[in-house]
Amino acid sequence: MASDDAVRATNDDAAQCKRFAVEKGYWQDPFITLLTQRSQNKHAPEISRGYYARVMAMRTLLQKFIKMTDGNCQVVNLGAGFDTTYWLFKSNGIKAKSFVEMDFPTVTSKKCFFIRKGEALLNAIASDEEDIQISKSEIHGQDYHLVSANLRDIKEVERKLHDCHLDKSLPTVFIAECVLVYIDSDKTKVLLNWITENFTSALFLNYEQVNMQDKFGEVMIENLKQRDCSLPGVSACASLQAQKIRFTDTGWEAADGMEMTNIYKSLPHADVHRVEKLEFMDERELLDQLFSHYCIVWAWKDPNNIGLGSIDLT
Repeated sequence: MASDDAVRATNDDAAQCKRFAVEKGYWQDPFITLLTQRSQNKHAPEISRGYYARVMAMRTLLQKFIKMTDGNCQVVNLGAGFDTTYWLFKSNGIKAKSFVEMDFPTVTSKKCFFIRKGEALLNAIASDEEDIQISKSEIHGQDYHLVSANLRDIKEVERKLHDCHLDKSLPTVFIAECVLVYIDSDKTKVLLNWITENFTSALFLNYEQVNMQDKFGEVMIENLKQRDCSLPGVSACASLQAQKIRFTDTGWEAADGMEMTNIYKSLPHADVHRVEKLEFMDERELLDQLFSHYCIVWAWKDPNNIGLGSIDLT
């Protein structure tokens, strides 16, 4: 099993990589500096381009979901870390009825601290209609909830989501970014199956490793092991098809997905051209290798035919 401390450390790394990319101009995010300190390390251009593609694609899919439901929906970000999507979307008038973030208590405690400290973060959550409730590791506002839970414990997950007063009849999107790979496959199956059994209409957006059985994947796994990060869920990352089957085997109606290589090509060409001029890259080979070992898979359950199966990146 992966060390929980080591897994939590990956959140700090990701947040600092995102801040570095934002400060380089890859995308705009005025909130990331309120949630993470500047990294002391210089990050290679391919890392920043990888995060750029990931952020743009995930937010495009999420925005399409919210638009399709006219905002009458719920967002649940599993293993959310220091994600800023709630604040970015709200500042741009993109709102869901409820936005829930879930992570380990040590992560949510740090996020609570930063939110208390960052006036812009706190003001976005606060409402004249309802007082905001903040504890050491959790926040409950009118449309934003930050809760602590271990995703391996479905009873705890269920209890914490109940505390957020989610409406299981409303379309709900679940997001996971490099989260499920750190959870034993059997526990992930329980989680995915619980969602389909409890939510009427659901979408799942999963960003994760793929094609992990080749030499590059083996090296990635070994490097993570050196950091005490084993990948108990890596069996679902063998191929894009294996990623999709994980969902269709746990009650989801269907699943689709793309490797990041193709997702990068699908992003708006003018913006990609702008991004590629930000930093000089000696060789593109490493970027291509990274892109071919990550993917986004989206799965849906849509008995009311609201159109979840039509959401894509084209």
